[in-house]
Amino acid sequence: MTKKINRARGSGEGAIYRVPADKRKPLRYYVGVIELPPLDGSRRRKVIRRKDKKELATELDRLRGELRERGDLPTAGQNVEQWFTYWVDSIAAKTVRPNTLDGYRRAIENHIVPAVGKVKLDKLTPSHVRRVHDAVTEKGLSSTTALLVHRTMSVSLKMAVREGRIGRNPAALTDAPRKAATSLQALDLNESIRFLRHVASDDLMGARWATALLTGARRGEVIGLERDRIGEVLDLSWQLLRLKLTEEDGKPEVPADYEYRHLTGGLYLTRPKASKSWRIIPLVDPLRTILHRHLDSAADNRWGLVFTNAQGRPISPDADSRNWRDALSAAGIDKDVRLHDARHTTVDLLYAAGVPEDLIQEIVGHSTRTMTQSYKTLRNRERLTAAMQQFSDLFTAKPSTAKEITASSDDTAGMS
Repeated sequence: MTKKINRARGSGEGAIYRVPADKRKPLRYYVGVIELPPLDGSRRRKVIRRKDKKELATELDRLRGELRERGDLPTAGQNVEQWFTYWVDSIAAKTVRPNTLDGYRRAIENHIVPAVGKVKLDKLTPSHVRRVHDAVTEKGLSSTTALLVHRTMSVSLKMAVREGRIGRNPAALTDAPRKAATSLQALDLNESIRFLRHVASDDLMGARWATALLTGARRGEVIGLERDRIGEVLDLSWQLLRLKLTEEDGKPEVPADYEYRHLTGGLYLTRPKASKSWRIIPLVDPLRTILHRHLDSAADNRWGLVFTNAQGRPISPDADSRNWRDALSAAGIDKDVRLHDARHTTVDLLYAAGVPEDLIQEIVGHSTRTMTQSYKTLRNRERLTAAMQQFSDLFTAKPSTAKEITASSDDTAGMS
């Protein structure tokens, strides 16, 4: 006797059944079943019914093709947790940058799923969306966090509408939370000069902090700076980031068109999010001298990086932020200034130096003048070089002169 072997069908496989199965009884309809990929470890199937067997077979072929193209098919029983988990892993992970994907995941895992995860996707309403908003603020988090969570819901549900899983996007029918007003702290000119004088004796990291304040470069752009990108100009076309690796093959979880170079562990050099963010800044004194002095004294490393930690290895982003706060404290500056907020300081000081706004935008890499104003490429090298020289002169001026420049800038800002 041949032993019957049972096996689970793979995704896309299916079967057609007659109802009732007994052919002696009148036919009611045929049932077609397609196996779908599990979302939470449990079996999922797409079931359709037709009176005509050929019509059913044609529809099954169409759905199999759609499954191959999209990776999944809509089902009536899908809940919010299943959809958002599938969306972030199978759709968003292939299209958005790592930091954006990480934000999506945190919003889903920490806020959306705990609040409405068990609600059927096709039953989701604006009141459920508001429930998520309330859940965020009830945790003591800001409305800015609620806004970021709302945007995650809106993007995901827009895709659910596009795929025919729901008829409309309930997040689009709900007012988004207002972004909380924030008061960011930044170093003023005299504090910046005091800080730079303090770290000047730090052979390991002094030049790193000078680069941040004198260029407005982002954290990843500075710790990812390579020696061969320093010359008459500073080439900020790469940044150092930590990327999440996939469990399947250990490769970075990034879109197919994402450009990156591996350094070590989870640290990678990646391109900024848009080519217009790839900046080339004229290198003038005092930064030119500071960087060349650092390069002359620092040991070579196999990655060709300008800045490394005490062990001669790449600096992780988190460690860099901790080092910044330690350096501020050691310099006697009692302000809650985040490392990213050093860019605000740079913008303020560029304004104080009288640098035109369009050049400030180009130096710090803002996409619009509005972005530059909210902070308070080398198309024209002569103007950019002159602007950087104007800016650098602030740090070589006598203290009294520096105070006069800052006061003059403050007066002008107060009149505008």
